[in-house]
Amino acid sequence: MSSEQVFSWTVVVLTCQHKDSVYAFQRELEVRQQRGGLLQGTLLLTVSDPQEPGLGSGGATLNALLVAAEHLSARAGYTVVTTDVLDDAHILILHTGRDFPWDSCGRAFCWLPVEKPAQTVQGPVCCLDMLLDCLSNQVCPGSPPGVWVCSTDMILTMPTTFEMSWEGFSGVRVLALPGDVSYAANHGVYFADEQGRVRDIIYKGSEERIRRAAQLDGMVPLVSGPVFFCRRVLERLLKAHVTPPLDGCTYMGMDSGAPPLQISLFLDLLMCLCSDLSESEFVNGERTGCSSPISQQGAVVRSARALLWRILRGITLHMVYVPGGCYDYLTLSGREHIDRLTKKGTERDTLSHIQNTQCVSDGGRVINSVLEGDVRVASGAVIQHCHLQGPVEVHSGCLLSGLEVTSSSHIQQLALTNDHIIQGHHIQLGEIKITVYTVLGAYDDLKVSCDDDGATFLNHRWSDLYSRTGIQPEDLWWSGRSQSLMEARLFPVFQPRGGAVGLEVGVCWLLGGPGALEQWRAVWRLSLREVLSLTDQEGELRWREALFFQVGRRRVMDNLKSQSDRGLLPSFRAAVLGGQHEELLCTLDSIAAGSRENLGVAARCLACIADVLACLAGEGRGGLRSGPAANPAWSHAFSILEKGHLLGGVQALATERAKWLSRPDLLVRAARHYEAAGQVLLRQAVMLSQRFISIGQGEVPPLGEWQDVECPARLDLSGGWSDTPPIAFEHGGAVVNVAVKVDGRRPIGARARRIKEPRLLLVSSSGVQDDAIAMETVCEKLEDLKDHCVPYAPAALLKAVCVCSGLVTYPSRQSLDEQLLQRWGGGVEIHTWSLLPHGSGLGTSSILAGAVLAAVYRCTGRTYDTDSLIHAVLHLEQMLTTGGGWQDQVGGLVGGVKVARSKACLPLRVEVERLPLSDDFLLSLQQHLLLVYTGKTRLARNLLQALSPGWGLVWSVTGARRR
Repeated sequence: MSSEQVFSWTVVVLTCQHKDSVYAFQRELEVRQQRGGLLQGTLLLTVSDPQEPGLGSGGATLNALLVAAEHLSARAGYTVVTTDVLDDAHILILHTGRDFPWDSCGRAFCWLPVEKPAQTVQGPVCCLDMLLDCLSNQVCPGSPPGVWVCSTDMILTMPTTFEMSWEGFSGVRVLALPGDVSYAANHGVYFADEQGRVRDIIYKGSEERIRRAAQLDGMVPLVSGPVFFCRRVLERLLKAHVTPPLDGCTYMGMDSGAPPLQISLFLDLLMCLCSDLSESEFVNGERTGCSSPISQQGAVVRSARALLWRILRGITLHMVYVPGGCYDYLTLSGREHIDRLTKKGTERDTLSHIQNTQCVSDGGRVINSVLEGDVRVASGAVIQHCHLQGPVEVHSGCLLSGLEVTSSSHIQQLALTNDHIIQGHHIQLGEIKITVYTVLGAYDDLKVSCDDDGATFLNHRWSDLYSRTGIQPEDLWWSGRSQSLMEARLFPVFQPRGGAVGLEVGVCWLLGGPGALEQWRAVWRLSLREVLSLTDQEGELRWREALFFQVGRRRVMDNLKSQSDRGLLPSFRAAVLGGQHEELLCTLDSIAAGSRENLGVAARCLACIADVLACLAGEGRGGLRSGPAANPAWSHAFSILEKGHLLGGVQALATERAKWLSRPDLLVRAARHYEAAGQVLLRQAVMLSQRFISIGQGEVPPLGEWQDVECPARLDLSGGWSDTPPIAFEHGGAVVNVAVKVDGRRPIGARARRIKEPRLLLVSSSGVQDDAIAMETVCEKLEDLKDHCVPYAPAALLKAVCVCSGLVTYPSRQSLDEQLLQRWGGGVEIHTWSLLPHGSGLGTSSILAGAVLAAVYRCTGRTYDTDSLIHAVLHLEQMLTTGGGWQDQVGGLVGGVKVARSKACLPLRVEVERLPLSDDFLLSLQQHLLLVYTGKTRLARNLLQALSPGWGLVWSVTGARRR
């Protein structure tokens, strides 16, 4: 589905059963909105059930609908809730459901081993994200105004070709995905007629009843989550918030003194729409999974059902069956959850940093974790939200979750075998926040009684635990309470005098490690249900977030040091949105300062800091990224870098940076200066190629004898930009180009001769001879050369040649005339010309630099080869601060068609290979070439500066042409 068809939500309401979860879950929604995408421009609300243990899915739906309508009414300027605000509203209500033992934040925020491709802001993919993506891209587009309601307890997968028709639709629509009869026995099934009208909802029914619902493909339509209520139905539902006893489902009703009421979305709200049910059957029927009409509160339940019948009866409930779809409910089975994680995705690590990646098997999964040293993860094992130090061995079928680095030493001593689950849970007891550790078996059934034949703990019968440890049932369960594993008070929390306990007291001993029964009995213990109910959701999410950003910084460090081409901007944006920019900037400072042996890495670090500063400023705020970068406040740091003191320069930059963080405009200006600082280091890195310049001394020509050099222009055939630093030395470059005459002439040239007067006479001209424009510059003092590195200064190129070629030394204690007389017996006169338009894109400036260098070398009696000349031009352009690569001078200084290459390393060395082409091919090529001047100039320096702010973008244009 195209991006234009993505559904736009007016309101998204996330419901939760515990009020302590509201802040944490709301923040998670807002983080996703800040990352952009599906929730952009959406009103986000998180609503807890006004009564614990909850209102049921139906009550939570009515309460969430009321809260959404209330907020929309307030935004529209109303003083009371009105249904008028629903006319054009697309509302999504997501229920987070019950506690989930394998993830302390519940099923909705259970991380999956999946990374979204092409993320602009890096972030995890949770069940909630998968569901939002499925609903917004495949299920909901085209639906009229109304409310979608869905649980977050499952993962939905839809066929790519799936579409729903909404023409003329009115009523309630449910989505049903296929399941087999055995699976459906523990779930709900829709029983519908041939037109899709739902006749009944069968929940945990007999096999015979379930088979009656079978579709043509032999599968049965599962109650799969998504339910749509059209605008007309919403108006009826909203009446409930002022009508007893249904007002007991909403916070307004409870605030008005109404008793709480629990109703089911499917077995109450939707059941009354099923055509096979009579009013008496609906009102008085005893149904598994919802409030009983014959219980102590039976009269209220019956009254509520009778009211629902009056409000909703007559509305059509229509089912859409989706053959080929998949409904994956996140059950309480540890084995199923581990299988789900190991089979989803293809990457071994998701948003993780693994020091020894070879220790993780292909079938293992590491999610949002830091693994240091020898941490071996077997196929079929999962580590999530952990920071571990080896040596640790995680066997197949195991799940380690929420373990801090301090627990590593205890994990190393555990007698772990296959199929063990060890978790660290962040819980809150009053004002005290601690971590509680639990251990379970992947095959343990959490709900069955310990007396059942299949009941296990750590995958062994309970009797094994009793005989091995001396634990008795009365140690684990209160009298009269369910004797299931979920209720067993197994897990130590506090020692009477020692405070919070760690892994060693409970988990280690339960697994057969050191410890004693008396010590275990003496500590305060909790059951798994109690641990989950006391979960500090905010603390849990903060721990995951801290790991996520730590992983991000470590990955950034690895990518920069290894000179990887992985894009870093998504990670930078995530750090900025998460308030982690200071830590990230410090990391980048550290990498840059420690990269003395690889200035290319240091330069890229400074460019990355510029990106982080621009992210801090905000997109489109603070001005353009390109701009001047010579503010005097930064000159001290620049001068230190120019002198080659990397550590001091990076520290000076950071000190100055701290003064520019208060406003978007200052941040952008600081980013420009960091880009300029990166260019300083980039120039220094490229200038290491000076070692490949070999200049000898021969016989000096007579005074006044001209040395002429003429060069062709060049046409780039392929590989343009790959010659440009840093691409050329980080990833290697390869360019094919051809030397060409223009109108039968070599259009670029230079001549030089020694003259008697100890001065430099520099003459440059451009244009055809009759219309040529000449400019003469005379340098009689050394001070006249001080602007030799300023590209726009008069005769800057010729002055740079004089310094770069060793004709004179600048700066120097010797005067200009002293140097010239001592070295060459007089001055030098240099003339240059070009018959090509300025900025023609034919490599003029670099080729001209090579011609001038050659002429100067010749007139001063020095010898050189073409390779030296190519590298001399590369060195000169860094001195001139114009940057640039090497393909231009290769094209004009080496004749014919050739391929030039540079390896991915420093120092940057260019190797040229002339391509042996037949005369027939060259003739054909010549006959098919036509040079057309458009009148538009393209200055290489400006193009390089334009690319500099998006250093990461430079990598992606390797194959682009300059022409």
